[in-house]
Amino acid sequence: MKKSQFNEEQIVRILQEAASGHKSQAQLCREHGVSENTFYTWKRKYGGLQSQDVRRLKELEQENSQLQRLLAERDLEVDAVRSLLRKNGWALPNGQRERGL
Repeated sequence: MKKSQFNEEQIVRILQEAASGHKSQAQLCREHGVSENTFYTWKRKYGGLQSQDVRRLKELEQENSQLQRLLAERDLEVDAVRSLLRKNGWALPNGQRERGL
């Protein structure tokens, strides 16, 4: 996906400017060089947020992606241990067989 020329804080400021009602949305779109579709996409994603909320959202998204990578790595390790145990002829303990581990 193409990177936006605006960062999240700039987007929030543009949306706040639109919410103030001094200029129409079409006029703001022309001034900032964005389409109305982009404006509505921003409004759906960032509507009602403040600058500090956007920073917190970005931090949470980064933390979430890091946790997803850790979980994927752990799942790969578990699968490798399972296949090694099966290859060596060892059975999984009863508790792990019932839980699907």
